[in-house]
Amino acid sequence: MSDVSPSLEALLREALAPVEPPEDLVHRLEGTLLSITEMAADELDAWELSAMRDPRNWVRPAVAIVAGTAAGGALVMLRARRRAQATQADADGRLAALDRSAQQALRKLSAQTRRLLGQR
Repeated sequence: MSDVSPSLEALLREALAPVEPPEDLVHRLEGTLLSITEMAADELDAWELSAMRDPRNWVRPAVAIVAGTAAGGALVMLRARRRAQATQADADGRLAALDRSAQQALRKLSAQTRRLLGQR
């Protein structure tokens, strides 16, 4: 039984390992969502108000509203996430630069202190 456990753990670890998405996935997804949103808007634009009297004609506009709203919401979330990631990367870069500056200032201060105290 002990021979099975490490093997099972290794298989689970391999199966549950994170997978990096393709580089162009975000652009393809954004393009698809934008296309769905535009198609929904075109469908609603082509819809005639006079057809509102017959409930059988309500299906296409209802589907266009739902699909357009869902795709538009997903597009907004996708762009907001990308903007947040860019902001975080920028903040990380500034933090690293600040850290380097602080380390350099501490080295200079240490050197000055040693020089003033006569290398004790």
